[in-house]
Amino acid sequence: MRDRRDTDTSRLIRAGLQDLDLARRLCESPRLEPLLSAEAGDDVLTDISGAADPDQALLLLVRILEAADERDWRRLVSALQADIDLRRRLIDVIGMSEALGDFLARHLSSWSVLADAEALAEAPSARAMREDLLLAVGAVPGLDQPVAASDGEAVLDSLRIAYRRVLLGIAARDLSGLAPMDTIAAWLSDLADAVLEAALAVARAGVGDEYATCRFAVVGMGKCGAHELNYVSDVDVIFVAEPVDGADEARALSAATSLAMGLMRACNAVTSEGTIWEVDAALRPEGKRGALVRTIASHVDYYERWAKTWEFQALLKARPVAGDAVLGREYVDSVSPFVWSAADHPDFVDDVQAMRRRVEQHVPARVADRELKLGPGGLRDVEFSVQLLQLVHGRSDVMLRSPTTMVALESLATWGYVGRDDAATLADAYRFLRTLEHRLQLFRLRRTHTMPEDERDLRRLGRSLGYRQDPVGELVEVWRRHAREVRRLHEKLFYRPLLKAVARLDAGEARLSIQAAEQRLEALGYADPASALRHLEALTSGVSR
Repeated sequence: MRDRRDTDTSRLIRAGLQDLDLARRLCESPRLEPLLSAEAGDDVLTDISGAADPDQALLLLVRILEAADERDWRRLVSALQADIDLRRRLIDVIGMSEALGDFLARHLSSWSVLADAEALAEAPSARAMREDLLLAVGAVPGLDQPVAASDGEAVLDSLRIAYRRVLLGIAARDLSGLAPMDTIAAWLSDLADAVLEAALAVARAGVGDEYATCRFAVVGMGKCGAHELNYVSDVDVIFVAEPVDGADEARALSAATSLAMGLMRACNAVTSEGTIWEVDAALRPEGKRGALVRTIASHVDYYERWAKTWEFQALLKARPVAGDAVLGREYVDSVSPFVWSAADHPDFVDDVQAMRRRVEQHVPARVADRELKLGPGGLRDVEFSVQLLQLVHGRSDVMLRSPTTMVALESLATWGYVGRDDAATLADAYRFLRTLEHRLQLFRLRRTHTMPEDERDLRRLGRSLGYRQDPVGELVEVWRRHAREVRRLHEKLFYRPLLKAVARLDAGEARLSIQAAEQRLEALGYADPASALRHLEALTSGVSR
């Protein structure tokens, strides 16, 4: 008989378990028996003590073990006994993500993703992701226009399973601390690209030979285009198409529209394996009222005649992500000039500032102080500040044109548009808030940006970020401090008068008036800008010595 010291109250408490009655019952499971030891300190309970949510980790571990047939259970238990690192990676994942724990219970063989230490130590390859997901839907990688085996539900289930296997590997790297937030976001973006490519293959299967009448490209927008995607987010896209040589344009656009609709359905549809995320094409010209697919010429005509300020701001993030890569690049090259001339429009700065205020006003009052994304001191404060500075100064400075927030912020600091200390403070806060957002979404793989009120949820978040003495108190204190700093710097950078003055300069005009130069120096943090300007004038005009 197993020594009762395994599951006595003090040991369960040391493991960080809160629901002791449930924990005792779970520890009595015959399927867990081989992973429990009479020697405290060398078994699964010790590993569970390091989980973000030890109770959740224990419950899901038992659920996974009990869902397996006898053969698979023996293989998994043997692997967990032999490989402590595998055991800890599994505990890390299921202690944070209920959704991925449920996935493993349904698809036990996927634990092999966590067992490959060498593969996890390397960055996941964007090319390999595309190949894996295309193979999952029965398409042949390497073809110009791969076609899935069918567009039926079984293929969509295969796509979802393959997607979550890759996501499992990314989450394991994330929770093990193998990569920073911005790298994780880039990997998630690569995975989204792969999903879109596989979904397009499924759409081709549904359209039939008509797909060959058009060239078709998917352009990522928002966080997808910027290569900084969340675990769960709407994937914003724009669809562009051109008829192949000799094809009728109307027929080609009809086929392209069918491809776009099929792609969206392949991602959005709910099957027995759930859904992936929503593909959102609302950023296209005229929004949801406009044509789902347009040619490049049609896009350009719209941006020349009708587009609003926010639409040029959105184009800053455009990136080809699936389909005809050459066509996608042609589209981005065609619309890029609109981005960098946007600040020439009358009242440009006022328009962008007003848009940020409108976004903030639409946040429900009951959650405004818990909103990581849209509320005061949230992610949008950083992103809008960075984008406004890019659009104003990037007209004549190509070094500022990265679509990725962290890269753009670093460039703004490097080239003197934001003070070094301010940029470092914003970068630290942005990384923290995005990491917190990632952890929130990992729990159930749902799109959310609102901090929870439940004590257990807050405790899980705090422990996942390394706060162990007082997980809730430490988490809230650090979060609030970052939010205050973000709001302070947002108001300093986003609403400073310097922007309007610079926006009125002709693109490429390098010389500022004395007053404008003093304003820029003051905005960069100089206590006595007039004195600093005199020193700069002496340095640039030369001295007698």
